[in-house]
Amino acid sequence: MSYTPQRLVMKTCFHLVGLLAGAAVGSAATFDPLSHVNLFIGTVNGGNTFPGATIPHGMVKVGMDTDGDNFAGYDGRPEYNVTGFSQLHQTGTGGAVPLSNFKLFPVPECSQFEQCLTTIASRKTLRNILPDGSPDDFASPGYFSTNLSTGVRVELTATRRTALHRYTFPSTSTTPRILMDVTNDGQISAISPRTHYRSPDGSDDRQDFVCIHLYAELNIAYLPASANFATSFGPGRYDAYACVDFKGEGYTFSGPSEWGPYKINYPDKNGVDLSQHYYSWGSEHGGLLSFPQDVESGTTTILARVGISFISTAQACTNAEEEIPNWDFAGVVSDSETQWRDILSRVQVDTENVDPDTVTLLYSSLYRTHIVPGDYSGENPAWESTEPYYDAFYCNWDTFRTLYPLMSLHDPENFARIVRGMINIQQHEGWLPEAREAGKPQRVAFLCGCFENLTLHSQIHPGRQHNPDGDPVLGEFFVKFSDHAEQLGVSATDLYNALLADAEDTPSNWNLQGRQADVWKEKGYIPSDTTYPGGANTKQVSRALEYAFDDFAISQVAKILGKTADKEKYLSRAQNYRNSWNANITVMDGSGFTGFMQPKFANGTWNFTDPRHCSVHDPLQATCFLNAIRRDGFYESSPIVYSQFVPQDTAHLITLQGGNAQFIDRLNWIFDQDYFDSTDEPSQSIPFMYHYANAPGLSTQRSRQIISTWFNTSLNGLPGNDGAMGSYAFFYLAGMYPVPATKQLLLASPYFPKISFYNPIFNKTTTIKSINFTGNPTNGTGGNVFVKSVKVNGEPYKSSCYLEWDVFTAGSTVELELTDDINVTCGAGEDALPPSISTGGFD
Repeated sequence: MSYTPQRLVMKTCFHLVGLLAGAAVGSAATFDPLSHVNLFIGTVNGGNTFPGATIPHGMVKVGMDTDGDNFAGYDGRPEYNVTGFSQLHQTGTGGAVPLSNFKLFPVPECSQFEQCLTTIASRKTLRNILPDGSPDDFASPGYFSTNLSTGVRVELTATRRTALHRYTFPSTSTTPRILMDVTNDGQISAISPRTHYRSPDGSDDRQDFVCIHLYAELNIAYLPASANFATSFGPGRYDAYACVDFKGEGYTFSGPSEWGPYKINYPDKNGVDLSQHYYSWGSEHGGLLSFPQDVESGTTTILARVGISFISTAQACTNAEEEIPNWDFAGVVSDSETQWRDILSRVQVDTENVDPDTVTLLYSSLYRTHIVPGDYSGENPAWESTEPYYDAFYCNWDTFRTLYPLMSLHDPENFARIVRGMINIQQHEGWLPEAREAGKPQRVAFLCGCFENLTLHSQIHPGRQHNPDGDPVLGEFFVKFSDHAEQLGVSATDLYNALLADAEDTPSNWNLQGRQADVWKEKGYIPSDTTYPGGANTKQVSRALEYAFDDFAISQVAKILGKTADKEKYLSRAQNYRNSWNANITVMDGSGFTGFMQPKFANGTWNFTDPRHCSVHDPLQATCFLNAIRRDGFYESSPIVYSQFVPQDTAHLITLQGGNAQFIDRLNWIFDQDYFDSTDEPSQSIPFMYHYANAPGLSTQRSRQIISTWFNTSLNGLPGNDGAMGSYAFFYLAGMYPVPATKQLLLASPYFPKISFYNPIFNKTTTIKSINFTGNPTNGTGGNVFVKSVKVNGEPYKSSCYLEWDVFTAGSTVELELTDDINVTCGAGEDALPPSISTGGFD
């Protein structure tokens, strides 16, 4: 039998997942967050999301590959063909297509073994189409299925390092076959395809491709394989290894009836040595197996267990045998669901008077924040360590703003393991990782990101602006969990040493990791006219603003550790953003706004970049592609947007921009003239900046308008590559926005009458209630959604604009009094406004 959870409800209407959410939610005891997760959101239109099977932060992400347009493999549009079911994917990335290694593909029938067509172009197959015109695909956390037009049903599930496939062939398939494609990763980059014969004692003693050892007593056939592949946005290559074994479900066989390697469309029946067939780079190679038909039942079901490793084929086989010893497909799905349910159920919502799609959007966003980075512990080929090893950082610049603060709220154990892994990388490589894939550092400078400005420019950006931003990730962890760091296995000494290495040491190649620390320390900015060894001197202003925030994060760690001199040193460096502020620049659009971040020459005089550069109104229509000789100082966002990025000292930024009234006018202009870019991370905090000008109602409305305009539960429900879109949308829906590496969360109103966060390290639940909630305006404008006053545990709180972290460590009940008056304020007390450096808030 096939595993079909909630299939009749969800499969026929996955565009409208959550339709029954309101009826399904009665109490925490009956609320199952998995039924409110739509894995197909963002699988078209550049969202590049992964809808296949994985566990939280799993290394293996097994899913469908199509010939459509999704860097995570799957395209949800029905006109695109299936090309295989591969074991490794990423989600929400740009650059070149990452991973997609070791595709399996079912071949229900061909006249004879040698005549089977094996290339992607010749084997690709459409899916069945449902009455509503959508492809016959289904996905839920830990499970994926599809029905192919060839009559084959495919089901997928996974453990951390092993995938389990189930192929059910139709009765017309008298000789069901499965191929393994070794060379076609996402980029067709494989070289040196090979496998190792696995003898009965487990040793590897040959280099044959399809030397299959038949375990007759277990009715299993082994097919190990490996190759060397290119990373997707960096100079490195990596080795990957697979160990595939096959087993009949509901019937037994003593091994495949036919086997052999193939090159292009030429299978070699009973051949054993791939090296004889591997003639050129770029050719397609793999192995093909035939199996006896299950005559009794009519349909033939074959399980394929695929262990993956970055160490060896032997370890790939060990991973498979240890993680899925019993071939129990339903059991693997159930275990995966249990892991997902544990994570997702730490956030509970009351759905009364809430549109079901809003519930789906919240939990789907929460789900996607736990796909990457992946737990590759035990699979680091570069060094041995007992510390956790995490990979697939895409990239810290994307995720430090919202993803890790969200983990702080509900998942500190995984957060701690990620931090430990980052520290361990710094100890062995010298600097904290920024972007990473398959054990290789990827470019800091570019190719980490997404379809930026997709709507504005109708073009694909090749990547992200990038400064190494491991510092605020570690800062976020330590500021929130310093009292529990030892319990969570994080050494405060090692964490601080890793921060200092980033801040003080310049690597030989800061395009891959680390900072331009030497010139930053010397000048307090990055000059735009001087070439420095170690990388392309580009994005100078963007880098400087990021460096300033990085140093702020270090100052907050130093403060907790009692390192007063260091705290003052890095707090001072955190104010170097002022060195990039040119008060004499006026935007040339008639608006009259003056003062913007600008590039500067080494001699201290100003360079010039039009503030509209890299925006929808750029008069030169700049592509914003990274170029090694570009000296405009910015990347992916305009000077207009970057001039708002000083989260550590927004109070002084308001002073630079002329005071509260002019600051509010400038924010309104950014939105009204479409300078705000929902796809780009530096824009994400802008809606909440009204808080600092004592106008939180405007923050609430702007954030809700963004959700209404740019996010929904359809296939194209994301404005661009996922990256950190999940955590970004989640916080907006939860009525908060974090300030990383601080103890403050800016406060709006949730989309729910009640939302609760359980934190297992504190063993506490904090609940935010809107005591007069009347629903959410459909277009995000107006409504009874503005926070008039706040009580914590029944007592009036000091601010209506932010919550301190101790509200969550203690486990509290937060009550929001809502109003339809957008002109609410933060309150009257001296601590009502959110903290800034210049107001003494972070001393």
